[in-house]
Amino acid sequence: MIQSKHPLAQSIIQRCQAHNIKHIVISPGSRNAPLTIGFTANDFFECYSIIDERSAGFFALGIAQQLQQPVALVCTSGSALVNYYPAVVEAFYSRIPLVVISADRPDHLINIGDGQTITQPHIFASHILYEANLKEVIKKSFIKSFKDNDSLITKALEFAYTAKGPVHINAPFSDSLYETVEVLKEDFDINLSCTIDPSVSLPKSLIKKWYSSKKKMILVGVNTPESVKQSYLDLIGEDPSVVVLTETTSNLHHTNFFSSIDQLITPLDATDFEALQPEILLTFGGMVVSKKIKTFLRSYAPKLHWHIDPVQANDTFFCLTKHYKCSVNNFLKQLVSTSGSPVESQYFKTWNQVKKIRLEKHKDYMKSIPFCDFKVFDSVLKHIPSSSMVQSSNSSTIRYLQLFNLNSSLTVFCNRGTSGIDGSTSTAVGASCVSEKPTVFITGDLSFFYDSNALWNNYIPSNFRIIIINNRGGGIFRILPGNKNSENFSTFFETNHTLTAKSISEHFMFDYASASSSDELNPQWDDFYATSQRPKILEIFTPSSENDRILLSYFDFIK
Repeated sequence: MIQSKHPLAQSIIQRCQAHNIKHIVISPGSRNAPLTIGFTANDFFECYSIIDERSAGFFALGIAQQLQQPVALVCTSGSALVNYYPAVVEAFYSRIPLVVISADRPDHLINIGDGQTITQPHIFASHILYEANLKEVIKKSFIKSFKDNDSLITKALEFAYTAKGPVHINAPFSDSLYETVEVLKEDFDINLSCTIDPSVSLPKSLIKKWYSSKKKMILVGVNTPESVKQSYLDLIGEDPSVVVLTETTSNLHHTNFFSSIDQLITPLDATDFEALQPEILLTFGGMVVSKKIKTFLRSYAPKLHWHIDPVQANDTFFCLTKHYKCSVNNFLKQLVSTSGSPVESQYFKTWNQVKKIRLEKHKDYMKSIPFCDFKVFDSVLKHIPSSSMVQSSNSSTIRYLQLFNLNSSLTVFCNRGTSGIDGSTSTAVGASCVSEKPTVFITGDLSFFYDSNALWNNYIPSNFRIIIINNRGGGIFRILPGNKNSENFSTFFETNHTLTAKSISEHFMFDYASASSSDELNPQWDDFYATSQRPKILEIFTPSSENDRILLSYFDFIK
């Protein structure tokens, strides 16, 4: 088997194979040639070529998001590495394992004016779990350098697995970058000993407090589909003293759960908030979208807040009392299998009645409003085929999704680690490449145009669908507080524009359709989701001047 002559490149590739890291996203360059040669010559690896490093970072993140396993990024030296930073930060806060492997020049060529060099060690600062700054293997210290490097590489890969996040391996290579050697192909025993499934024994005092409390709230943020056993959820869903609030990205479903948090709590007054205030708050999952629930729980704090996560707990509501470092299934199994019986309570019943009223008024409101963003989301969500994967961009898009009950067969993902718009499309494309489900990406116009290089690759499946809600600017800024009539608002906040995605669609060989009214939109759904030879874009134009008024009036209407 052909490999680079550089021993350091061989070590990195061997360690990645030994740790079962199969997916390698490579951005073309020269300094990383030893790595590119080695990865692409080994049929164990699935290699992707993405020229734009910023897009490549999010493409890899999308793959890792779906597989829940580390994915490697490989780039050349210099500014190429810096372009990974947005994806690295997202991976850090979303707990998604990425292995960034950067080629570098040897130490003696750094900061002397040599081309394409920057100081690469420590470049990701506090947004990386572990970094391995390797040394070039030279003859006079070959054995020691080899062992030291191998130890650092192994440790970095194990951190990616166990701590669930990004790691950085920086590898210096001298010239003669393209020289190769023949090496024997090795069969590695895949090393998965670094994966963990922690468990704890819950104290009897906790279980006693749980079953004696009449007002318990469970809040679930970003959560991997099918990661929590449904049988545990079913038992919790029948407890009259429990209200379960689920974000759209939680991917949990039960008829007794409250899936539209803002719809439930935004119209509440102080008396209502006091009635909803839980005695015990139990949380698990990642970041929470709803600002309303954050404000509520910070203002009306529970007596006890327990968070379940094997690694970390964010004190999002400033009232965390206990972090249980175990799997969610381990915790819930002990909680629901105890001999205790649910306490008598009106907590669920009271708020379920409120939910029913909200849902009826929601339906009435949808019938009463003209064509707008809100109306479009209603139509979009009614027509997504069952068992699809939905990828959402940030800002307005994910917030609108939070106001609807989604088909329970859908899986929903969004980059909520940093909540940026910069890589949503690239993430969706990467996710679609490894998912068996057809992917529907729902995005706003600014998010789409910002990340249009995401379409510049050869891996997009023909069943990939993009829905762009084009309201000619950053619609989120019309919803947020502020002076919408100021002289600079449309330029520096809303960023008005007249762009459409038609030419981009043609350039990247997507089928394209558009709509500007319900009459134009509704007949298009069957054709949009029909089997095709190419992926498709549907661009829906809405009136920016009306969208904010209609959304804000919604919360008054459903009181």
